[in-house]
Amino acid sequence: MLRYDPDMAGDQDPGPEVTGRLGYLFKHAGMLMADLNAEALAPLGITAREHAVLLLLAGHEPSSQQQAASRLGLDRTTMVAIIDTLEDRGLVSRHPHAEDRRRNVVELTATGKDTMRRATKASDAAERKLLAPLSRDDAQRLRAALRRVVVDPAS
Repeated sequence: MLRYDPDMAGDQDPGPEVTGRLGYLFKHAGMLMADLNAEALAPLGITAREHAVLLLLAGHEPSSQQQAASRLGLDRTTMVAIIDTLEDRGLVSRHPHAEDRRRNVVELTATGKDTMRRATKASDAAERKLLAPLSRDDAQRLRAALRRVVVDPAS
């Protein structure tokens, strides 16, 4: 697992000029979160991206593939591949939209709902592990600040 170690020897330590930069910090925090999530979700046979799709579908059912892709910022081809994988595993079902047969509606199956719940618990544990060096209040402030920057920058 990747983790920055300030005591790294010699040439491996990039120094405070680098480790104080947001780009460096975001990149390495993101890499660490990805590693922790991958480790937590592996026993369920699901990736973080697939988990995100399941979460989205659980909150916006029924949803078309196109709507889901747009909400997650994924291109159509990537979303189709993810939905194909989830459908092959019995986690989602896909059928034509009742009013627009050109659109596919994607819904979670009972197995998909169960997997999504278990994956969310595993991912929550990974997030807690990432944020363990922070107090609970600091972790909540970090999440709120990042949400404001990413989701609601106009507020």
